[in-house]
Amino acid sequence: MSETQADLIVIGGGPAGYLAAERAGEAGLSVILFEERSTLGGVCCNEGCIPTKSLLNSAKHYSHALHSEAFGVTVENAVFSLEKAMEWKRNTVETLTKGIAFLMKKNKVQVIEERALLKGAGRVEAGGRIYEAASVLIACGSQVFVPPVPGADSPAVVTSREILEIETLPQSLAVIGGGVIGVEFASFFSAVGVKVDVIEMMDEIIPAMDRDMAKRMRSAMKGVKFHLGAKVEKIEGHTVHFTGRKGAASVEAETILMAVGRRADLSSLQEAGLDIGPKGVVVDDRMRTSLPGVYAAGDVTGRSLLAHSAYRMAEVAVNQILGREDHMRWNAVPWAVYTSPEAAGCGMSEAQAKEAGLEAVSATVMMRSNGRFLAENGAKAPGMCRIVAEKGSGRLLGVHLMGAYSAEMIYGAAGFIEGEYRIADLREIIFPHPTVSEVIREAAWAIEL
Repeated sequence: MSETQADLIVIGGGPAGYLAAERAGEAGLSVILFEERSTLGGVCCNEGCIPTKSLLNSAKHYSHALHSEAFGVTVENAVFSLEKAMEWKRNTVETLTKGIAFLMKKNKVQVIEERALLKGAGRVEAGGRIYEAASVLIACGSQVFVPPVPGADSPAVVTSREILEIETLPQSLAVIGGGVIGVEFASFFSAVGVKVDVIEMMDEIIPAMDRDMAKRMRSAMKGVKFHLGAKVEKIEGHTVHFTGRKGAASVEAETILMAVGRRADLSSLQEAGLDIGPKGVVVDDRMRTSLPGVYAAGDVTGRSLLAHSAYRMAEVAVNQILGREDHMRWNAVPWAVYTSPEAAGCGMSEAQAKEAGLEAVSATVMMRSNGRFLAENGAKAPGMCRIVAEKGSGRLLGVHLMGAYSAEMIYGAAGFIEGEYRIADLREIIFPHPTVSEVIREAAWAIEL
């Protein structure tokens, strides 16, 4: 086998991989990036974040057309076209993947379309050749997890990958899994007229979400029937059998979406001698693995399966390679759900803070009390902001939002938590008026320390 050398080898072209390659290339390092698929961007750009948000936006436009009379706009005979929505989705994905490819070229990153196997510290095998580098970043991403449920191989069962390529809307959809993926698809399909059931094994949807907000979100998603505390026993054809709170039950649907989550893709790492834990490659807060000069970032670590945390992990890893001080601040990673209504959060809920032994207090402000939210959504639209702080010190522990624009505001909360702000600091910040973000400031004034 011939050998090729570089400063950095990156395995995987998803958010962690391509951003690390971009940052390292900008800094003058020679970089080789391995991606076995023909397009860059990983699951996020091709099968996850971007295509789902494109479809959710189409559903939002359709919903606005149906319910805009109160705002002085009447739309007659509004029709949702899945064909047009899918075309928009494909164009969006294609534009972004081409943009990523341009960034690789701009920063002199050598992209090789081959499956790469990590052979040890600084050594990678791909296409019958050995490649060596001073540093290696593992960014293999994750795979769809399909639990060993009898009948899961039924033709009616699809994963998040296949459902993004459907050509006609099903009359009914059963979603197995009430996490972010499942609830977002439930929101989309219910918004365009599909009968939707969500079957979730836990006693509430979206584990990261404040429980009260999760309950309110379920109430707001009127086109979806939720079955909580429901363990799927088997799938027979188009029927999902489960054991729920009231005993045995079943749901019949034209299409069944398996959306119980994802798990780290470790298939390229089996011969490397890495320390691998229950969730993925073990890393410290500087993204270093157990092998010298080998780093890992993104879903493959199992730490936070979110594209934006993958970006940050990649930057931390590259900074270590460049000798710059940096580390992950895991307590300040925000999350967002792009349902209707949206939800987002960062930090602890009050219950989580108390479980951690902290004396916590919280305050809640309804978004309908906010001028812009009221003007654009109306008094009946669901929305709330809850902040959590440590009693006495006033240290901000968490911010939780549910309602329109939540995903666009939560970055501010991440900055506040990372900066270790106190409630007193938050009260002094000037928020532009009128903006929905003012609910965060109002909640800071409402909290009693």
